[in-house]
Amino acid sequence: MQVRLATCHPPRVPARCRYLAVLAWSFALFNALRLLAYLPTIWAIYTSGDSQQHSWFTWLTWVGANVTMAAWLYEDAQRWTRAVAVNACNAMMCFATLVLILALRM
Repeated sequence: MQVRLATCHPPRVPARCRYLAVLAWSFALFNALRLLAYLPTIWAIYTSGDSQQHSWFTWLTWVGANVTMAAWLYEDAQRWTRAVAVNACNAMMCFATLVLILALRM
């Protein structure tokens, strides 16, 4: 199964081209915000010194979901795309949170 974001080529109607541009920028914006959204959680866990209210299993699941999605997207496109990078970055932020949770429990 091939999953590809449609690109805007000359035969396409202008409205479709605008839609695809808005979609691409929305993807970039919301995923950049998503990466920043991890920081308050990481900071709260670090400053409190208590990670008991956070499930390490949940964060491990999110690491796995993001890593496998990045790998699937890479294999599908056979190249490094924005979507691959976003999922790889999300995996790193989830992993950082997981490491902090586990470190505070030792």
